[in-house]
Amino acid sequence: MPKRATTRKSAHKSPHRTKIQSRTRSSARRNKPVRKWSGRVTATSDALDLKHDVFKQRSASAIARSLKRSAEHSHRRKSSPYRSAMSMLVFYINRAGKNLPASRRRVLENAKGELRKAFGKAA
Repeated sequence: MPKRATTRKSAHKSPHRTKIQSRTRSSARRNKPVRKWSGRVTATSDALDLKHDVFKQRSASAIARSLKRSAEHSHRRKSSPYRSAMSMLVFYINRAGKNLPASRRRVLENAKGELRKAFGKAA
């Protein structure tokens, strides 16, 4: 059998091929599950044992009372009950971010004030 002559491809790649490769890489990244530390903290936190759907309550004072009770009864928290309760409330507000409707944000911001009153802290 006669030997076939091999030709070398040039080192230069066409721009079309580069686009396709980059598109393939980015779509592969898009299919990975998104892992956020805040989701893990919410699911596995040892800080407080919160009542189910505590942040979905309509009343700011009810949210504050529930957080206060959870913070005072928790033996696993590392800080004072006030700081633990306030941290959990702020964490929830920050985690919701722009997806939090203005009405819910108002209720949760008012819950901060109610929490301060419940613990006898100055505003």
